[in-house]
Amino acid sequence: MSIPVLLITQDDNLWQHWRQINAEHWVPARGRDLSDLNRWRQQGRSLVILDRQLPKLPDWDDTEWKNHFRDLQVIIASIRPSDHEASRTFTAGSSGYLHAFSPVTVLESALQSVNAGSVWMGRSLVNRILQEIDRRIKPSHGTSGPAWSDSLTLREKEVAQRAAVGRSNQEIADELGITERTVRAHMTAVFEKLGVNDRLTLALKVHGINAS
Repeated sequence: MSIPVLLITQDDNLWQHWRQINAEHWVPARGRDLSDLNRWRQQGRSLVILDRQLPKLPDWDDTEWKNHFRDLQVIIASIRPSDHEASRTFTAGSSGYLHAFSPVTVLESALQSVNAGSVWMGRSLVNRILQEIDRRIKPSHGTSGPAWSDSLTLREKEVAQRAAVGRSNQEIADELGITERTVRAHMTAVFEKLGVNDRLTLALKVHGINAS
């Protein structure tokens, strides 16, 4: 079943790029300003990509965004993305943030993730969040070992611990003296064994934080 998605932009080139998403999975509809969000909500629909370059957008600190985003899953698309702005959009209530001209495959991955109830953000911002979690909250060390790692091999645990504090796959590979391909294989196994889908959720589990 195809899922309707509202693409709000006044840039015709951007619209032409966005509407290339797979028609078997998505039904693109064009919007031109924030008033279209309310129309979309009234139709019982929720998935939106919003062009950051729309004129006269409120500041991200404006409480007006809470009303704009109410009952919607909105991905903010910027032609000049930054981690700082991404953080501000999430605080305002957005569900995702990416480069406006991201490849269509990335757009579709973001839509799938947000439609499933997750948040979509760039790797650099994820790593910053993981590093901040590690600085502020240290995992507990019980005598029998942390329960989160009981199902993992020693190598999988080593990989998971490094991923949870923001190390990239290549950094993990360099530290452990293995290939990046091997790191990816270990990460796949870790995700499956721990029942997580991304590094942020993994970090919360490693640090003993309940994400529910």
